[in-house]
Amino acid sequence: MLFLCLGCVTLVILSLVSVAIGSRTIPLNEVFHAFSDPADSSVSAAAARLRVPRTILGILAGVALAVAGTLMQGMTRNPLADPSILGLNSGAAFAIVVSMAFFGLNTPKQFIWVALIGSAIAALAVWLLGSMGPSGATILKLTLAGAVVTAMLSSLTSAILLPRIQVISTYRFWQVGGLSGARFALMVPVLPMLIGGLTLALLTIPGINALAMGDELAEGLGSRVKFTRGVAWIAAVLLSAGTTSLAGPIGFVGLVVPHAARLLVGSDYRHILAASAVLGPILLLAADIIGRVLTRPSDVEVGIVTAIIGAPFFIILARGRMLRQV
Repeated sequence: MLFLCLGCVTLVILSLVSVAIGSRTIPLNEVFHAFSDPADSSVSAAAARLRVPRTILGILAGVALAVAGTLMQGMTRNPLADPSILGLNSGAAFAIVVSMAFFGLNTPKQFIWVALIGSAIAALAVWLLGSMGPSGATILKLTLAGAVVTAMLSSLTSAILLPRIQVISTYRFWQVGGLSGARFALMVPVLPMLIGGLTLALLTIPGINALAMGDELAEGLGSRVKFTRGVAWIAAVLLSAGTTSLAGPIGFVGLVVPHAARLLVGSDYRHILAASAVLGPILLLAADIIGRVLTRPSDVEVGIVTAIIGAPFFIILARGRMLRQV
């Protein structure tokens, strides 16, 4: 409980800093004045109001990706599981490229639904492939199916991009993953999907705790293994696809955050999920703030910063796990 309180306080502080810091730094008193006085038309007030959607998207994306990663690692018992294992990123990327190359789509509002559909279809393909055979959806088959679908879609995406220079220049901004294009008008249609995914995630926690002990033992304790895994899969798809459609393929949040949460609060997935939901937005907002400060007045997209932060952190975590097993 103390950790969650400290995490929430940290998140509030980072949210204020996120609104205050950018190409132009705004004192906190001017930030509060910008929202207490709607008639204020100063440059500082306009900048503060523009940064609010970006900050809110960072919080939503951080929560969604961290919870999705927690579900994926729990239901597959795979410590390397994250949204990419479902083929979500590659499915969204392929759909975006196809829409650009063959249908002429080029606006963020259009990309949201295209990426969402691509992610959902890729995840469905992974589930169907991983469920083939009498044993149904097993950990190994789901992991292999995710790798196969990701490799195939990545190859097709490259094949479409290579002869189309104009498409590459447009696509690369979405591919990096970032919060700079945040708009309330784009976020509102996806909110029901994120809320639905979080609700399903909460409902699956008892089953995920049982799955952590192994399928056979979970079934012996009365847990419906296939049902739990299916619902958790749907929740992860809703959360990951919704976030990917809004912010692009932001990496390492769903991979690293559940490990950090597990180290801090133990192995109970009720505590891991709550801790991940706080740590995810903290990581994403901190990465976004760092990206704005490093190359001011321009921005480094948050997807690049999370990779720089997440890669060495994950190596440290993985090394720690290996040393404990020796």
